[in-house]
Amino acid sequence: MLHESSLADAADRLWEELPGHRVEILNGSIVVTPPPDGPHQETLTWLIEEFAKARARQAGVRYVQGIGLWLPTGPDDYAVPDFSVVDADYRDALVEKNCYAPYVFRLVLEVTSSNWTNDTATKVDIYARAGIPAYLVVDRKHGEVLLHTDPAGGKYPEPQCFKRGETVPVPESVGVCLDLTVGTLLDGDD
Repeated sequence: MLHESSLADAADRLWEELPGHRVEILNGSIVVTPPPDGPHQETLTWLIEEFAKARARQAGVRYVQGIGLWLPTGPDDYAVPDFSVVDADYRDALVEKNCYAPYVFRLVLEVTSSNWTNDTATKVDIYARAGIPAYLVVDRKHGEVLLHTDPAGGKYPEPQCFKRGETVPVPESVGVCLDLTVGTLLDGDD
């Protein structure tokens, strides 16, 4: 068994040895995700455009891809969400290893890939325990988008589920008035 400090070292080595892969430590275990496919990345590009149109920066928030989220679930635990909406001064909340404290994250979004159970189960628990106000899961395997909001006692209530043809309202707590089209979230920008 690895010591806690060597777990972080092992994750760093994997990150160096597997360019393009996402390396995270979730609940004390290293999780490696291969590079995303084109539609996954199109969704993220589209989100940037939509948040820009909604004037998110002028509303006092920033929207970023792939920054680290320091987690309270273990001494070395961190996640790297696909897309996040954070406070404008998030840089002041740097913890270590390019990871930021959970309190600056207003919304975290994951687009499922090959290890979709991490996004639909493990991260639901972890993000709720971290107090992330809104967690949006684009579940491409099941063709739906799940919106988890308002964690209490380290748990999210049952999520809202959205299907093709519907739009997902970004929660007011994010600070931006915006509706996201489920089909584009699932398939990428057409």
